[in-house]
Amino acid sequence: MVTRPLLFITGLVLSKMAIFMYLPMIFAFYNNALGGMEFLASVLITHLASILFIFMGKEKQLSRLGIREMFLLTTGVWVLASVFAALPFVLIEHINFSNAFFETMSGITTTGSTVLYHLDTMPHSILLWRSILQWLGGVGFIVMGVAILPFLNVGGMRLFQTESSDWSDKAESKTRSVASGILLVYLFLSFCCFVGFRLAGMGNFDAINHAMTTISTGGYSTSDSSMGNFSHAAHWNAIIFMFLGGLPFLLFIRAFNQRSLISLFRDAQVLGFIRVVLFFSLILTCYLFINDRFSLADALRLSLFNVVSVITTTGFGLDDFLTWGDFSIIVFLGLMFAGACSGSTSGGIKIFRFQIATSMLKRQLMTLVHPRGIFPQRYNNRTVSDDILRSLIAFILAYMGTIAISTLLLTLFGSNAIVALSASITAVSNVGPGLDPSIGPSGNFSALSDPSKWILSIGMLMGRLEILTVAVLFSRHFWRR
Repeated sequence: MVTRPLLFITGLVLSKMAIFMYLPMIFAFYNNALGGMEFLASVLITHLASILFIFMGKEKQLSRLGIREMFLLTTGVWVLASVFAALPFVLIEHINFSNAFFETMSGITTTGSTVLYHLDTMPHSILLWRSILQWLGGVGFIVMGVAILPFLNVGGMRLFQTESSDWSDKAESKTRSVASGILLVYLFLSFCCFVGFRLAGMGNFDAINHAMTTISTGGYSTSDSSMGNFSHAAHWNAIIFMFLGGLPFLLFIRAFNQRSLISLFRDAQVLGFIRVVLFFSLILTCYLFINDRFSLADALRLSLFNVVSVITTTGFGLDDFLTWGDFSIIVFLGLMFAGACSGSTSGGIKIFRFQIATSMLKRQLMTLVHPRGIFPQRYNNRTVSDDILRSLIAFILAYMGTIAISTLLLTLFGSNAIVALSASITAVSNVGPGLDPSIGPSGNFSALSDPSKWILSIGMLMGRLEILTVAVLFSRHFWRR
């Protein structure tokens, strides 16, 4: 296995991580607030590590990466980035490394689970750093989902393979062009979201932080009350941009190039996503209104906000849906698995996999009725080959297996069954809140044991990297020459 390019690229990533650490450091020094010296120390440590990695991996001619190197790099970069990004939490909040790594992994995977409390009085520098981590994780995952995962054929992602997923010399310029386009769209939507929050009454600091964590579908807030601390207008703004964060970003680029939004509404995955959001939002609105819990307007706003927040795996809190009754808990349990669209910032299983699975079921029923019939499998006008179907089935089995193993391990370290199961689901799906009051929308994960936090951190990473990207590293066949 070629190791020098891995070290070199990891060093480059860490150097960029150090550059982003300058932002909260400068903010702290400029406002004469807490955290400036601690961020300076974190910057120096991260820069030194990046220089060391670059020096160890430098070659006269950088070797091309093979499949095995791509798998190892994809996982290794996220882990090492989380290790160094955790330094400010240790130095400023004086929490142990287990808590700091959990918070960082939750941020960079845009999960949104937290072990911190008293956010309203926390140093602004660390709040800004949490938001930056989610913003970086969001755009990083979009690029990975467009360029890397289809190339590696992870979980049926080859269905979305384009020229930007071809890692040959010929397609290198196209890959860079797509990555640049994604970044521009991401910046534009982030700015629009910020403007919307400002118009909704948020201050500059809150608007900047929530814009970053909304468009990245991350869910970190600057308040313990999350979005409940802000106006109804802010809630509607969050709904719009959480929804946009759950759409495929390549379609935004296509819509911009065509000067038309029609391509968004011709995509089967987008249409399925819209139908799911509207269906469950209306069902919950009727349920809350009929049971006299809220007025019709509030029932619609709260239902739509929480459905979009959970299905896009943002995890913002607005009212505690665990108090709405067992029906709503079951609805949100299902939505935690769903996720939004592939090529977006959201986690979860993704809508397209449910659509293909439903199509497979229909084809099987047709085959039972017409044994000699031939029913080709297609999705979005593209043929779904047998290797894509096998990869998709393997992904879903690995997804459920990861949740099952994580649940069993959490119970060994003292969690009760509900906490263990819902924590595992929310970690692997990158949603944020669990379905027990202690870790729900009004709770946090600080009470869990340190081993439990490491288990959930691994689950968050596996969920963010589509399970199989990490799982393959535990196979002995991967390490054979």
